[in-house]
Amino acid sequence: MAVKSLASCLFCKILKGDIPSFKLVETELSLSFLDVGPLSKGHALIIPKYHAEKMHELPDEYLADAMPIAKKLALAQGLENYNILQNNGRIAHQVVDHVHFHVIPKPAATDEEGLVVGWPAKTLDKTELEKIFDEIKGKL
Repeated sequence: MAVKSLASCLFCKILKGDIPSFKLVETELSLSFLDVGPLSKGHALIIPKYHAEKMHELPDEYLADAMPIAKKLALAQGLENYNILQNNGRIAHQVVDHVHFHVIPKPAATDEEGLVVGWPAKTLDKTELEKIFDEIKGKL
């Protein structure tokens, strides 16, 4: 297991035990705990035990470890409706510069609890979609 941490990082301090947390699930590669600023009851975070600011910088084994934990958290709470959220960069609403996943229960179809999402969908014609597809596919 590769280990990388940053002394000034809030989540690295939680991993080291310097800052207390309400730990839920811990594996060799990840830690989950309750969010102290929840959007709804049971809102939890999953963080890798490797400091990376953005998801594309994180080794794959840490990514593979996170989603089974998210599933366990959803099942343990009996959630029928919930969001799994992961942000990369300030303009994408990332506040803590350490990769993390939110498991956010959505108890009702209101904006009072849980994640509230705006979705500014665009309409593209087939030619535009093909051009984007070819560009991305060519780099994979």
